Amino acid sequence: MKKMLTLIFAGVFSVVAFGQNKPAVDLTKSIQAGKEIYIMNCQSCHMENGEGMEGIYPPLAKADFLMADKTRSINIILNGASGPMTVNGVLYESEMPGYPLSDQEVSDLLNYIRNSFGNKGGATTPQEVAAARKK
Repeated sequence: MKKMLTLIFAGVFSVVAFGQNKPAVDLTKSIQAGKEIYIMNCQSCHMENGEGMEGIYPPLAKADFLMADKTRSINIILNGASGPMTVNGVLYESEMPGYPLSDQEVSDLLNYIRNSFGNKGGATTPQEVAAARKK
């Protein structure tokens, strides 16, 4: 009986430990999915390489504004943006609509944008998007 309980406990512990070591996001797959979302929704303004159009559409490439606050970036995708915004020292006053994307899609999109165009931003999880959406 004691041996059986030990085996059961070891099995349960292994399952729990395995789940905790699993990465929260497969960043490579998320970036690939995000690229498709970017092409469909963002590329027409921010351009293929994220350079934007100076004075009209802000760049996403090496963008200080984008990289400074992940939660703000999530909120801009969800709710849009308007009013003055300074990106890489240039003032922009154009409007951007919000997009009706799922938490996973916003996560994928940000993973693409924040890890492309010279940006190094790590992963954004769907859970972070869900938390931002609730505020």
